[in-house]
Amino acid sequence: MHPMDLTFGTWSLTGGGTAVDLIAATTNALNGALLARRPDHYRNYTFVGIILMAIIGGIAGGVTRDVILGNPPSAFMNPAYITFCVVAGVIGYFIAYASGQLFREGLFQFMTSFSLPWYAIIGAQKANEAGYPILGALAIAVIAPTAGRFLIDVTSGVTPKQFVRGEWFVATAIGTGLVWIVLDEMGVPYWISVAIAFLIGFTFRVLALYRGWEEPLAREPKGLKMHADKRPLLGRKLAGKSQEELRMLGLTVDDVH
Repeated sequence: MHPMDLTFGTWSLTGGGTAVDLIAATTNALNGALLARRPDHYRNYTFVGIILMAIIGGIAGGVTRDVILGNPPSAFMNPAYITFCVVAGVIGYFIAYASGQLFREGLFQFMTSFSLPWYAIIGAQKANEAGYPILGALAIAVIAPTAGRFLIDVTSGVTPKQFVRGEWFVATAIGTGLVWIVLDEMGVPYWISVAIAFLIGFTFRVLALYRGWEEPLAREPKGLKMHADKRPLLGRKLAGKSQEELRMLGLTVDDVH
């Protein structure tokens, strides 16, 4: 047997979009700690639990992105990621509440608006470098900034943010990724394209939060009727009849089988 080669990894802050990725991971980690302390998410978490939530919030999106793209997760290769996430988690733990035990909702929403476009940009960039088509790159631009929030919401027993009405959470990620892709295809220098895409995504998200712009809710069918037994049999489904409708027509279940 060969002895295990233990190393601390390669500490890197720049190169290949690392700086943008670290900004996204660190701010998302702060968001994760704040979110876990938020009254609608807090479930008697321990201090260690809050820090773990910060790490999940910080690196889950990037790890998911890298796994999909078939790359070793940057967060596990570069110790800067987890180090910065832990530091951000500790900061988030202590600043989550103001005097009078009021949750800092404004700070939380501002930081989520700040981190969302960063992760969307780096997601689109890495997908583009891997040769993904535009729709695939946009999908990665959504997964990267939202996967961490999904895991924290599920762990806290809350409906994930992606699926409920909000201030264009997913649309902001799509739009930011699309802007960066278009600018990159036009040959705009990297940091200029990143700055423009970030400013557009961040500004739109903040305005949506400030003005209360929200996605439209799905329409409910007119005259919606619920099956009384909650799970109608296949025969009634095929006949298009609910149990209550059959009873009103004077029929039995066997009549529609």
